[in-house]
Amino acid sequence: MVFIYSGEFAERVIRNLINDPSFCKACGLICDSCKYGVYSYVRNIRAAIELPKPSELPAFIDKPEEYMPKKIPKSDLCVASGLHKDLLLELPSHLEKAGVEGLIVPIEDFNEVPSGLRKQVEERCVELGLECAFPKPFCSLEPAKDKLLISRFVLELGVGRPKLEVSTANRGGREVVEAAVVRRSAPCGSTWYVARKLIGVETRQEILYDAIAKAHHSYPCTATMNVDPEAKEPILHIAGYIIREEVEKALKEKWKRR
Repeated sequence: MVFIYSGEFAERVIRNLINDPSFCKACGLICDSCKYGVYSYVRNIRAAIELPKPSELPAFIDKPEEYMPKKIPKSDLCVASGLHKDLLLELPSHLEKAGVEGLIVPIEDFNEVPSGLRKQVEERCVELGLECAFPKPFCSLEPAKDKLLISRFVLELGVGRPKLEVSTANRGGREVVEAAVVRRSAPCGSTWYVARKLIGVETRQEILYDAIAKAHHSYPCTATMNVDPEAKEPILHIAGYIIREEVEKALKEKWKRR
């Protein structure tokens, strides 16, 4: 895969995928290396190409091709994040010429990829025969039968909508989380952080929800707090609901195994 990006969000995803040992700070000085050495997908990343930030470019770009990468390595998939609107609209044509077969555009802020632009980019991808996905937020991305490349990204790299396994123990008459294992992480890596912060937390709903919310905000999630006009609430809240739902799902699966 290749990353073509502006800003910090894509760098966070890349650091999670390569498992940068200085990345996660959930445990501070008492890190137990729950994720380090477990995986690394550095060999799956052909290139990480940073383009100028939208704030550094004109509001409207007449010749966007002048700002595009001079060369894009041939690969299955491109993840594009934080790009100027005109550059994002130009991107599918350059990907198709470079032999790239799919495009993922995470939407962490609707101002970066408004619905009209998303539709235009999607239509262009369909015209060129590129698979595409516009997960809002990135941690909502799931496999789809009609999108084989994007499904491989989720399943083989273990990123997208989180999946966890949870075990509990009885302590002083209270059920608490004893262990939380990450089977699939949010692309930014926040699931590892949340899982570590759940250890010892009581499973009573209000206590559990509060612990998840605090961990999710402390990571911190990079999704916007501005109200999304389509979802009618902040994308950050959607990301928070997703991890909360997945923790609850893991607890229910644990109870079924009893």
